[in-house]
Amino acid sequence: MKSLQIAATGMMAQELNVEVISNNIANMRTTGFKRMRAEFQDLLYQDLRRVGSASSDEGTTVPTGIQLGFGVKTGATSRVMSQGNLNNTEKELDIAIRGEGFFAIDLPNGQTAYTRDGSFELNEQGQLVTLDGYEVQPGITIPDNARSITINRTGGIEVVVGDNADPQEVGQLQLSRFINKAGLKSIGDNLFLETPSSGTPTEGNPGDAGFGDLLQRFLEAANVNAVSELSDLIAAQRAYEMNARVISASDEMMSATTNILR
Repeated sequence: MKSLQIAATGMMAQELNVEVISNNIANMRTTGFKRMRAEFQDLLYQDLRRVGSASSDEGTTVPTGIQLGFGVKTGATSRVMSQGNLNNTEKELDIAIRGEGFFAIDLPNGQTAYTRDGSFELNEQGQLVTLDGYEVQPGITIPDNARSITINRTGGIEVVVGDNADPQEVGQLQLSRFINKAGLKSIGDNLFLETPSSGTPTEGNPGDAGFGDLLQRFLEAANVNAVSELSDLIAAQRAYEMNARVISASDEMMSATTNILR
């Protein structure tokens, strides 16, 4: 019976759906995390009676036909790149992006990665780096005798050094944006890589046309809604159970047929 294989594809699809949802829930407290959503597509169809075929010698045609589907497959796990809530952390090197854009990060292998996680630190040389020690482009160095650091909405970084009362500018943060940001490749550690689907990055200063601005002492929370995820989890669980019931029903029907043949 084809129903066994069809229901099996449904169970596998919902198993993957639950895995995607569980990853979303696990990252509810991950800075800058963007939730993912499983997308499904129906499989091929068998035409038992082709729609539009002739039904008589007088030229009448079949209006609907008979098609039998063979189940479901996973089409994609798309990433939802909507803005997360901005939380005040009171830490002067925490920076949130309000709007479009990513921070560009230099990886040790020479690649450039992109992130929405603005929880930055200073390394032993005073360079602005991520929590893993990767340098933030375009390369910002803070003097070791800086008393305070101010990062304005447009990415300008000023520090007050020593006994000086007047701040001095030490660098300018930039943002990168993509025509298809959902096409970026996740590599973990809150980092993304450019892909042919994302397109090449466009760079600019925060606050420029098409770019978001920055908020110092804030971080962007994950855009995961706990209630929505739990609702999706329950729906996926029920769909899995119903597909399992189809397999049980098909097994009972095959058992009844076997008993008749004995």
